[in-house]
Amino acid sequence: MPVAESTSALREALPDFTTPAYKDAYSRINAIVIEGEQEAHDNYISLGTLIPDQAEELARLARMELKHMKGFQACARNLDVVADMPFAKDFFSPLHGNFQVALAEGKVVTCLLIQALLIEAFAIAAYHIYIPVADPFARKITEGVVQDEYTHLNYGQEWLKANLETSRNELEIANRQNLPLVRQMLDQVAGDAAVLKMEKEGLIEDFLIAYQEALAEIGFTSREIARMAAAALVG
Repeated sequence: MPVAESTSALREALPDFTTPAYKDAYSRINAIVIEGEQEAHDNYISLGTLIPDQAEELARLARMELKHMKGFQACARNLDVVADMPFAKDFFSPLHGNFQVALAEGKVVTCLLIQALLIEAFAIAAYHIYIPVADPFARKITEGVVQDEYTHLNYGQEWLKANLETSRNELEIANRQNLPLVRQMLDQVAGDAAVLKMEKEGLIEDFLIAYQEALAEIGFTSREIARMAAAALVG
């Protein structure tokens, strides 16, 4: 009986995937994840030019991102939704621009912070919040993707950990420049996420947990992490 009740409650908690309002919001949320995976692919390929001895591994990570992108494109087709890609490109443009500037300047640390820490932590948070309220097809796709994203987060985390002493100053500067952008992105998507029954507070909390855990693994102290996380409040 309790199991049946919990299953019924879960069904009641899920959104109606067929309504125009849901499909409208989904067109932007789905576009964001598709564009995010494309950006990730391109960013990892670009990082391979800055870290030539890691180019093969970075190319492997990039291929995983393309696979994810195709999975999320299938999710849109399953719901008969056309992803709003112009919206998604605009959504990512501030982080994209900062990554491209850092890439042109050869700033490996800044590029890794943007892609392998911020964007991956953003994705992990979004996928965790989305999975319980996703349609069955998208849930299966997303559950597979989120495990891969931890691999990508771990890559950047381990590289920065091994190079912390020479990277610390640039990391702190890059954090100040880019963490507020992620907070703004989370705020921007909050309305559409709510239609999908994804809570803004949960998104922000999960993102900051993943990001701060990565900073701790890299070697920052609790005091340093608290100071760096406070940059999100600027947004």
